Amino acid sequence: MEKIEAFVFDMDGILLDTETICEKTWIKAGKEFGIQDEKAMELFKKCIGTNKNDTFNILKTSLGADFGAQKFMEQTSVFFSEIEKSEGISLMPFAKQTLEYLKDKGYRIALASSTRGPVVTRQLEKAGLLSFFESLSTGDQVSHSKPDPEIYKLACKSLNLPPKKCAAVEDSPNGIKSAKSAGLFTIMVPDRIEPDEELLRKVDFLCSNLSEIKLKF
Repeated sequence: MEKIEAFVFDMDGILLDTETICEKTWIKAGKEFGIQDEKAMELFKKCIGTNKNDTFNILKTSLGADFGAQKFMEQTSVFFSEIEKSEGISLMPFAKQTLEYLKDKGYRIALASSTRGPVVTRQLEKAGLLSFFESLSTGDQVSHSKPDPEIYKLACKSLNLPPKKCAAVEDSPNGIKSAKSAGLFTIMVPDRIEPDEELLRKVDFLCSNLSEIKLKF
């Protein structure tokens, strides 16, 4: 392993517990669109880590070309905003402590999230995490979302570092595939989806929570 100089974090399901909220919104919107809860959850898991356009494609592939994917996602956004305003977004366990630890150790920190830039900035700022990040690479800055490596290549370029000197911290299969294809050291902290044997071959360090990063770095 090359000497790691920087960490590139995913946001949803790694730093912020947005995916718990998203699950609720997909199930609630699914009821309005005639989608059973189990199917809504299956589709949600497929879309974790992807941007808006790829989410639309997954929905239309699964539910038919005539499915109103845009209206469905607009409805999930309405529900998400309602929950965010009333309940807020919780930090994932050890999120802030891990960022503080890495910063104190001299590592550089960046973000690679499929979420749109304005949303990323707002949510990180509200959570008190924005100041930890040297750069933010977001879903609206790339043409292809995870599992394509584009966003991780962009994050490494923003740090002016080769991918082999960067470690990606991810919770989803799409994120791990993206980071590994880009050439980063991959750290997985599973949230909604446990890795299968095929995915584990792409994971360099598996953690049960973020605090275990200290065991290796």
